[in-house]
Amino acid sequence: MLDREQFIEIGVSIAAVALMVAAMLGVASTYGTGDSTLSVEGGWMLVWVIVGFIVLLTAIGIGLAYMLNDPDDGLEASDDSDPNGTF
Repeated sequence: MLDREQFIEIGVSIAAVALMVAAMLGVASTYGTGDSTLSVEGGWMLVWVIVGFIVLLTAIGIGLAYMLNDPDDGLEASDDSDPNGTF
């Protein structure tokens, strides 16, 4: 069974993919030509949409890691640990 955190991760991921698809369709409708090709500017816009998607998913991943991290699961370093990260 899926728990609350997994539903949040799935929902946010689906929303990000839907945003990318919408942006790609927007670029295609704006910069597309009559013979189903993209102009040079449309190609560059598509590249920037893909780069933006990568940056967006990175930010979402970092944000979800901090928001959904449970302090009781023992993933944080304890006060007893060595400053170098060894125990």
